Amino acid sequence: MSKFRISLFFLIIFLTATSVFSQNYNDALRLAIPGLGSNARALGMGNAYTSLSDDASAAFFNPAGLGLLKRLEFSGGIDYYNFNNSAEFQNVNTDYSNSKTQLNRLSFAFPFPTLRGSLVFGLSYHRSSNLTRALKFDAFNPGGNSKIQDLLSTDIPFDLYLADVDNNSIFNGQLNQSGNVLSSGSIGNWTFSGAIEAARNFFIGANLNIITGGYESSSDYFEDDTRGVYQGITEPTDSATRDFQTFYLNNIIDWDLSGWDAKVGFLYQMERFARLGITVQFPKSFNINEKFDVSGYSIFGTGFQPELDPAVYSDEVEYDIITPFMFTAGFSLNYAGLIFSAEGTLINYAETEFSGEGNGLSKSYIDQVNREIRDLLTSAINYNLGLEYTVPRVGLRLRGGFITQPSAFQDDPSEFDRKYLTGGIGYLADETIGIDLAYAYGWWNDFSDNYGQDVSRVMQEITVDNFVFTITYRF
Repeated sequence: MSKFRISLFFLIIFLTATSVFSQNYNDALRLAIPGLGSNARALGMGNAYTSLSDDASAAFFNPAGLGLLKRLEFSGGIDYYNFNNSAEFQNVNTDYSNSKTQLNRLSFAFPFPTLRGSLVFGLSYHRSSNLTRALKFDAFNPGGNSKIQDLLSTDIPFDLYLADVDNNSIFNGQLNQSGNVLSSGSIGNWTFSGAIEAARNFFIGANLNIITGGYESSSDYFEDDTRGVYQGITEPTDSATRDFQTFYLNNIIDWDLSGWDAKVGFLYQMERFARLGITVQFPKSFNINEKFDVSGYSIFGTGFQPELDPAVYSDEVEYDIITPFMFTAGFSLNYAGLIFSAEGTLINYAETEFSGEGNGLSKSYIDQVNREIRDLLTSAINYNLGLEYTVPRVGLRLRGGFITQPSAFQDDPSEFDRKYLTGGIGYLADETIGIDLAYAYGWWNDFSDNYGQDVSRVMQEITVDNFVFTITYRF
C-alpha cells in the first residue's frame, strides 16, 4: 500500500471520530431517527396518527387507514423548516441557524367499488425527514491540545509545514479554535400502498417505499495563534514557516441516497367513537454513495501559505445502512367532536447496521463501527399525543399535540431527548376541500467533539421551527 493510501485511511479514521464527520454511528442515527412527516393535520396532533389515518397520508402513517376512504382524494403540501443552534464552547456562546422551504408531499388515493368492505390503493411522494442542520463556535482553548496535534497520525500537518518529516511538531495547544457546519438534505419516499376491509370495521394495509434523497455537509475549522505563542519556526528546514498564524481545514461530504422499505398496518374501528391501530415498519435499507473532499491551508507571518492538494485528500466510497424495525401501537377516542389520540413506537437503535465492505471501506472498519453501535446505542420508546376539536356547524378544526423521542444513546439524560410541542388549524368545506396548517416547536441538547473525547467539546442547545401546509381535494 502506498503512503498516500495509508494516509487517506488514517484520515478517514480520524474524521469518523467526531460527530460532525461521516461513516460512523451518527450517520446511522441520521437515517434511523424518525422525521416529522409531511401532513399538517397529523403534525398538528403530534403525529399521533396511527389510529386515525383517514386520509391519503395513511400511506405514510398506517396504510390500513386507506381502507376508510370512500372518495378519490388528492393532496399536496409544502413545509418550512428552521434549525437553530446555540453552541457553547469554552464558556462562549454562538448562535447559528439554517432553514429550508420545499414541496413535501403529493398523494393520490383511489377507492375501488366493492360489493362489501373496501379496497383502496394509494400512490404518493412524501419527504419523511429533513436533514437541515447548523453549528458555529469560536473561542480560545487554553488546554495543551489541538487538532494539529491530533492529526499527526496523518500527513496533513507535514503537508502544511506544521510538522517535520518524522511528524514531530512544536504545537502544544493554546490556540483559538473556531468553526462552522452547515448541512442540508432530505429523505424522500415514492410510496405504493393498498388496504382492504378484511372484516367489518377491520382494515389491513401495506406499503412499499422507494427511497430517494441526498445530504450535503460542509464544515470549516480554524486554529489561530491569537496570542503569539508560536512565533518560531514550525518546520526546521524552512525559515518561511516562522510566525505561525492560522491552520484551516475544510471537509465536504456529499451523499446520494437510495433504498427501499415496507410497512404493514392494522386498524380496527369501534363504531364511530374509537379506533385502534398497529403498524410494523420493516428495516429501511439505504445505499449511500458518498463523496468527501478535504482541503486546507496554513498561514505564516512571512506570507508563506501552503495548501493541501484536494486530489490527494478526496475520495468516494459506497456502503449500506440498515435501520431497525419500528413497532407502533395507538388508539384514538372521539366524543362530541373532540378527538384524543395517543401512540407509542418501539425502536432498538442498537440493531442498526453498516454493510458493503469492498467499496472503499474495509470489513474490519465496518465491523468496528457496528460494534460501536451495539456498545453505545440502546432501545427507545417514542410517545405521541394529540387533540383535535371540530367547532360545530363551522367546519373549523383546532389541534394540539406533543412528541417525545428519547435519545438513542445509553444513559443520556432527559435533556438530550427530542421534544416537540405542536399545534394546528384546519378547515373542511362540504367534505370536499380541506386546508390545514401546522406548527411544531422542538428542543433538545447535543454535543460534538472537534477531536479526541471531551478535550474540545461543543455543547449545543437546539431548537427547530417547522411549518407545514397541506391542501386536500376529494372528488
